[in-house]
Amino acid sequence: MTKLILIVEDEPNQRKMLKLALNKAGFEVQEAATGHDAIDILSRDTAINFDLVLLDMVLGEISGKDVLSHIKKSLPNLPVIVLTGHSSIDNAVEAIRGGAIDFISKPVEVGRLKVSIDNVLRMNRLSGEVSRLNRKWARQLNFSDLIGGSEVMNKVIDLARKGAASHIPILLEGESGVGKEVFARAIQGESDRSGKAFVVVNCGAIPRNLVESILFGHEKGAFTGAMEKHAGKFVEADGGTLFLDEIGELPLDLQVKLLRVLQEGQVDPVGSNEPVDVDVRLISATNRKLKDMVKSGEFREDLFYRLNIFPIQLPPLRDRKGDIERLIPYFIENICISEGCTSKEIAADAMALLTSYNWPGNVRQLENALFRAVILSEGSMISSVDFPQIHLNTSRQNSNNQIISHRQNTTQGEKAGDCFEDGDNIFKHEAILSALDKTGDIRAIQDVERDMISFSMKKYDGRMSEVARRLGVGRSTLYRKVAEFGLDGDIN
Repeated sequence: MTKLILIVEDEPNQRKMLKLALNKAGFEVQEAATGHDAIDILSRDTAINFDLVLLDMVLGEISGKDVLSHIKKSLPNLPVIVLTGHSSIDNAVEAIRGGAIDFISKPVEVGRLKVSIDNVLRMNRLSGEVSRLNRKWARQLNFSDLIGGSEVMNKVIDLARKGAASHIPILLEGESGVGKEVFARAIQGESDRSGKAFVVVNCGAIPRNLVESILFGHEKGAFTGAMEKHAGKFVEADGGTLFLDEIGELPLDLQVKLLRVLQEGQVDPVGSNEPVDVDVRLISATNRKLKDMVKSGEFREDLFYRLNIFPIQLPPLRDRKGDIERLIPYFIENICISEGCTSKEIAADAMALLTSYNWPGNVRQLENALFRAVILSEGSMISSVDFPQIHLNTSRQNSNNQIISHRQNTTQGEKAGDCFEDGDNIFKHEAILSALDKTGDIRAIQDVERDMISFSMKKYDGRMSEVARRLGVGRSTLYRKVAEFGLDGDIN
């Protein structure tokens, strides 16, 4: 995402030179000719859009020192690089003490300026990420820490803020990979339980015979292998928040016990006759349609209405594509830091590719694709060739759009198994996999197998246990095949 820099300089020629140099380097620029103008600009609501200020110290009636003081009071996280023709150690020390990040003497050498700006912006991103992580582990993450500013996401955040102010259960609905856990942490951080326990339970990842014990606890000797007493996740979350992910995977018999906890505020540990009082804010999440599960008898209706008091639908990434441009540099920077490699940037062709893709795996898939691209790319620039899987998936996406368009134009008399040709490609109706390639020859078994696994992963929303069960293979075999066929990017 293009960075916005404010130049505060009273000499027109200097402003023009700086603006041309920064525009050429890929930055957006706004100008202020006086200290008055600078303070006025930095007092508006739009001041938060600036990423950096280049500040001349000698401005006239309102000096650069006054502007710097205003910035540190009203925008403490906005970095400032000071420019001055009065170069001295004393001036440098005074500027740094006032809150400036760097000090550059005039006339400004463009190469030196670019290096300083790059270092300052990187340091500011690192500082922001450290602060965000500190808030996360202190359980004080809030909505301002979420990456994105699309209209649809802002509406969801406004709704969530209202829910965070209450103690009622919240149900987060949305596809896999949209960031439901991060959103749940932000809700806690905005509530009066900020800083308290935040306990995560993935209901779909717990063995069925251990769900009750893990959630509600057990006494020593309650069952074979219970060598000591276990408090359970509800007790661990007492006073804070319990996040139940994939709530739709909770077995029916335990749904009854969960309903009792919500109604009575008590849990019954396995093997105990004494209920335990708990004060827990429940946030549950699902990528399935609970209302449909109620109709099919897979989910209790009374529990559904108890959980569905305040539902929040998180939008998929394809419905907020404007946020992709914000997420990409954020993920790349974090990945480079975690992998200990030099900072990298995204090329225009790669950005165009990534913003055009529909991202069925949402934010999680985007992060995984960028991780792979950072590792594959050579040099400091990540190009579109570093996303081979996205190129392939984009081709399939376009092919699927052609199939849908064709179906809409076909008559009801056509049979589902009839095939049609579009250019060199042969497609099948109703997602039936073709046994023939585009030349009409029989396809290799491994190609058909790959397409079957890919189709199954999409149909069952990346729920690998369900995919393995439907295909009749073990999970370890499935994951081996997924890696072998390069389908990791399709995992939600």
